[in-house]
Amino acid sequence: MPKNDSKAPSQIIQSIQIQGMNRANYRRRIQNTIAAKEEFIHQSNSRSCVSKSAPTSKEQKNCHRFPPTMESSSESQPPSNSSSSSKPLARNSNSHLSTRLLMASSMEEPPSSSDKSYWAWTKHDFFPEKSFQSLASYKSALSQICPRLKDRVFGRSSDTFELVDLRRESVTPLVKCLTWWDLIWLAFGSVVGSGIFSITGQEAHNHAGPSIVLSYAVSGLSALLSVFCYTEFTVEVPVAGGSFSFLRIELGDFVAFIAASNILLEAIVGAAGLGRSWSSYFASMIKDDSDFLRIRVNSFPNGFNLLDPIAVVLLLVTNGIAMSGTKRTSFLNWVASVLSTLVIVFIIVVGFVKAKTENLVPFFPFGAEGVFQAAAVVYWSYTGFDMVATMAEETKRPSRDIPVGLVGGMSFITIIYCLMSLSLTMMQKYTDIDVNAPYTVVFDKIGMRWAKYLVSIVALKGMTTSLLVGSLGQARYTTQIARAHMIPPLFARVHPRTRTPVNATLLTTILSALISFFTSLDVLSSVFSFSTLFIFMLMAVALLVRRYYVTDATPKQGLVKFLACLSVIVGSSIGTAAIWNLNNQKWIGCAVCGAVWFLGTLALQLLTKQRAPKLWGVPLVPWLPSLSIVMNIFLIGSLGYLAFIRFFVCSAVMLLYYVFVGVHATYDVVHHNERDTLVEAEAYIHSGKETKVEDGKADKTDCAN
Repeated sequence: MPKNDSKAPSQIIQSIQIQGMNRANYRRRIQNTIAAKEEFIHQSNSRSCVSKSAPTSKEQKNCHRFPPTMESSSESQPPSNSSSSSKPLARNSNSHLSTRLLMASSMEEPPSSSDKSYWAWTKHDFFPEKSFQSLASYKSALSQICPRLKDRVFGRSSDTFELVDLRRESVTPLVKCLTWWDLIWLAFGSVVGSGIFSITGQEAHNHAGPSIVLSYAVSGLSALLSVFCYTEFTVEVPVAGGSFSFLRIELGDFVAFIAASNILLEAIVGAAGLGRSWSSYFASMIKDDSDFLRIRVNSFPNGFNLLDPIAVVLLLVTNGIAMSGTKRTSFLNWVASVLSTLVIVFIIVVGFVKAKTENLVPFFPFGAEGVFQAAAVVYWSYTGFDMVATMAEETKRPSRDIPVGLVGGMSFITIIYCLMSLSLTMMQKYTDIDVNAPYTVVFDKIGMRWAKYLVSIVALKGMTTSLLVGSLGQARYTTQIARAHMIPPLFARVHPRTRTPVNATLLTTILSALISFFTSLDVLSSVFSFSTLFIFMLMAVALLVRRYYVTDATPKQGLVKFLACLSVIVGSSIGTAAIWNLNNQKWIGCAVCGAVWFLGTLALQLLTKQRAPKLWGVPLVPWLPSLSIVMNIFLIGSLGYLAFIRFFVCSAVMLLYYVFVGVHATYDVVHHNERDTLVEAEAYIHSGKETKVEDGKADKTDCAN
């Protein structure tokens, strides 16, 4: 086509429709045009960074602030040697389209809006999609629920869409300011203190006894397997959305919504539970009554009749700090975590010095069933590491920093938890352990009254840093979910001054404060454990999908074999959990299901992998992800039936929201983006600049060189 040919966007769309492309061909066309779009952006950025012989330090800094694609891609591919990057850019006849392309994903920072404009909200900021523009358009959208649901169930996102297109929704980019050192201490601050000081006594007394150390070991192994899955995804797709974005890419939009609803449930309920735990410990320091500072309302039902204003104040303070700046929050967490590490070492040493081995007998007072039942609940103590994964968009080198921060940090934390739980049961008989403040009470009973105050202070510190780091991760989960328009995109905005998602933080803060004000800790912990385990199980499934299935590349026969193997793995895992909890002949049934699981994983091992990780990958695939699936499902099965009821009731409510709001918003956004991408890339290609770029391997130029 001649260079001066200037088809209008509507003509381009019409010409594509005339070609009568089927859905698969249309999807391939979209992928090709996205590749052309990436090449255009790459050449524009290369020109802007290398055309000047001596760029200033400010200009070099701007070249780094808002990269359009993931860092791992730029590291894994060498800089382009093509001479085209040094040629003048071809002038697009549709100049406004090329400008949109460059501004949408430029490495230079977009102009930030003022504080005043950030707080200026309109109806369009809540429901900007076409389906919600009028009552008539909403009725029309409702009439198409079935086809739209079908489209979203099978619709999958892409690395490029999550890394480039969705970031535009935030207007102002998140700033890259974290290193591996920051991430290690963020992981420590987020995880340690979130359950070890509040759940250990309860589970040792009621379910596991001295074998609580094995419960922590089992939960730690399961958490570490999930960490591996998170790490590979985070290196490949370093975005703020964490598991939401990863599941959206591999398992589709609908499954991602189920994950998103559980992520938000996990974030809100987890923060509320920590707030009430903090209040209990603080009250115990003043008076031997953990409910001393709560307001009892007898007319409210049990579990909801102790109002907790202290928890509300704590949530407001910690979230306020998180909104003030990421680097500042990281520094405060580092200082507090170093101090708590010293005290934790003191607790472990004193525990072994004052140990009485007779307290470990009987080691299994509730049998193996008690060990696993306790493991399902103490898993709460390991939650929080996924918050570190959400910081990838603000990490300078995710390919190096994320694996160090997650894998190394969680291994160290597992060892600490096992030693702390063992020291507790050696200092005091499990039947005498206090279920609310176990470490504080045990130091009082062994004659170290002064130490109980030190332990209480460290417990309060641990819960505070967990809330602090958790508020960072929760807000970034919410930001990416809002970027995808599953909730109003207003919550995707990043504040131009603090460079933090203030709106998203305010949303999670208000909801967490309301729940913590009314709801007791035992009600919160079971809901939290279920949703967390469910997400981690889905992450393991998503990793297997990423390795063994590539859209439009994996043959149909290969897909059928993969789905058969995956069904065997998941089915045998569910069977193992069900037999263990419902059948008296549990060992025979579990052995049979275990053998089926092994054969299913072995069959998957024999299939050809369709994709290899670019920089860092989970070892021993499919065995480690498959083991993560069976362990997470087994721990879910060990929860009480009330946890299932609460989980499915919450999921049903969220599903109603998705049917009447979410599906229409995401449908409009995805198809509008596909249309815009096709129009923009076609307009650029028609300008005479034909480009062929292998999917996912567009050359990148490091502006620093």
